[in-house]
Amino acid sequence: MTDQAPRPEGDIPGKPTTASRTTLSHIMTGSDTNLLGTVHGGVIMKLVDDAAGAVAGRHSGGPAVTASMDEMVFLEPVRVGDLVHVRAQVNWTGRSSMEVGVRVMAERWNESTPAQQVGSAYLVFAAVDADGKPRPVPQVIPETERDKRRYQEAQIRRTHRLARRRAIRELREKRAAEGIED
Repeated sequence: MTDQAPRPEGDIPGKPTTASRTTLSHIMTGSDTNLLGTVHGGVIMKLVDDAAGAVAGRHSGGPAVTASMDEMVFLEPVRVGDLVHVRAQVNWTGRSSMEVGVRVMAERWNESTPAQQVGSAYLVFAAVDADGKPRPVPQVIPETERDKRRYQEAQIRRTHRLARRRAIRELREKRAAEGIED
């Protein structure tokens, strides 16, 4: 893709979206519940982070750490006995970072009804070496029109993340210059 970050000659070959896509499935039990009797959001978030981490590690060919969770949306409650499927793929890559998109689906363990989407998330991972320093990742190669749309949407989210980070830093610097302590 022409809007990918420039890479030095002889860099790692790109990988198609399907190369690291994965699904993690887990049946929800009573130990996963919150005070309302549904599955605790933190349990779902851990499954999301686990699946996204596996995808990021697969794509980058080594360790990758969670840098941020851009967005986590809960659409429907998950219940005890639900079989939860967490589907993840790399949507976008930079030099050492990757955005992983995650879709959370749930179905009753004892019914033959289709799984229903109950959540989604976007996470940013950084590939790291043995010393914890950033290392380069292969470019992701979107394969379908859906993958291309996800790639473009990921670029928009990245632009917003960077703008937000810059605006906050500038505000803090301004307040510090004015002698305002936080």
